[in-house]
Amino acid sequence: MPRADAASELLTQHPEPDQGHLAPGPRADGASAGGSLTTVLARWASGLRHGDLPGRISAYATSQLISHLAVVRAGMAHPLGQKLVKAFGPPTGDSPDQAAYVLAALSSCLYYEDSMYVGHVSHSTVGVPLAYRREQRLTGERLLAAMVAANECAARVTAASTLGPFRGQTAAHAQLVGAVAAKLHGAGAPVSEWTDAWGLALAAPPWSLRRAFLGSDAKVLSASVPVRVGLDACRAAAAGLTGAEDILEHPGGLLAKVSEVPTPEVVTAGLGTRWHTETLSFKVHPAGAYVDAAIDCASELHDLLTPAEVDGIDEIVVRAARLTMVMDREAHPYLDRERSAILALNLSVAYNVATALLTGAVTTADLAEPATADPVRWALAAKVRLEYDPELSRGLLSATAPLGEALRQAEERAEEWFTAFSGGRTAPGIFPKGRPSSTFEDATKAIGSRVEVTLRSGRRLRAERTHALGSAGAETRRNHRRIALDKLAATGAPTDAMESLRHTASLGAAELDAVIRAVLSP
Repeated sequence: MPRADAASELLTQHPEPDQGHLAPGPRADGASAGGSLTTVLARWASGLRHGDLPGRISAYATSQLISHLAVVRAGMAHPLGQKLVKAFGPPTGDSPDQAAYVLAALSSCLYYEDSMYVGHVSHSTVGVPLAYRREQRLTGERLLAAMVAANECAARVTAASTLGPFRGQTAAHAQLVGAVAAKLHGAGAPVSEWTDAWGLALAAPPWSLRRAFLGSDAKVLSASVPVRVGLDACRAAAAGLTGAEDILEHPGGLLAKVSEVPTPEVVTAGLGTRWHTETLSFKVHPAGAYVDAAIDCASELHDLLTPAEVDGIDEIVVRAARLTMVMDREAHPYLDRERSAILALNLSVAYNVATALLTGAVTTADLAEPATADPVRWALAAKVRLEYDPELSRGLLSATAPLGEALRQAEERAEEWFTAFSGGRTAPGIFPKGRPSSTFEDATKAIGSRVEVTLRSGRRLRAERTHALGSAGAETRRNHRRIALDKLAATGAPTDAMESLRHTASLGAAELDAVIRAVLSP
């Protein structure tokens, strides 16, 4: 595996790839006729207006907003979220900086947030415009435009660095990029202010410690802290402080330090045609993405079992991709019934499958007592056995998210990394081949699962999913608005506010503020 401190060599030594299918974009060394990566990105994003968005992208952003509000409401109702509000105040406070901080903490505490290729970016890209909507007098159109601009910036930088130690929720630099873009888009700031703010914000990116992330409540601050740093950087840049314009591509910059196989060319590839926003996967369960499909299977089997049959379960076999097994194994040391760290519960295949078999679903209530102290649930979880399924691993890697597109983008640069990452245990020929996508209109996320339940009577029940409900793909492209609205309705949000959110783009500044206040008020 390439060393993180040797990644800069990859930036300068790799030959320039064919970028014709992804133009416009920089060379692999980060150079571009339009300037540094942050300059090119800022020039495009700062000028983006709602009228520039294809209808499907505006629709995705609207569903993203609705779903994110559901995540925040769910967080506020959970004991952990209540502690956050006690510590930092409500998300409807008068200080936009503080509101952005609280919103990011609430939206990250339950693993209920949506994600895209690549990154859990909504903590900043949605939370910051929401927090600043009154100060910046954002209309619905301006809010959606700021969200999409920030989505595209944050997801692209995260995609360029995802082959390394920081992926998913641990890639906190996504929030640094997203917070700056969201704040400055709404403020109408000049390009130079964007590049300075990014240079300042990314000067000392967060470095998460797995022990704290998986084994304590510290994870809930993993998005809010970088959001606050990003907003401070915006204020500093507005006052005249300067940052390194080449903070992304420089051999001593972000990509070289947080990625083992940096791909700087993706930062500006296909601006305006390759919309990362339409790679959104909408979370249906408050659980890890690698567990979602197993929950779907277990929920399906719940409907086929009587309570007596559930009591008579002898064994539960969950077949999954290698990444599911890796995440489950990392969480296992931090499982301790009601004393379990919340992320350990999120990532535990056994706990979530047992919960869905018993109750038919996994909800935010299952991440707190009395559910987490239920001895019946833990006894059933002890009957779960994980098995590796090479076909599901192949399906995972052939999809756009979470890793397939990144591996295809890096090509031979990633093969050594992938071998080390997988521990050399994957099936031959599983590394995805082919060219990266020129558009994400057909983006997919395929983290599947097969669940088999054996009863003491000898009866066996099976269910399988190639992808989880809400994952990027054809079904979600058709149904994302319904998924988002159902998610918000489940939190008890006001019906009239939900109806208004369907038509976010048509809302004036005062109307938008009133709707958001209604949804975020206790």
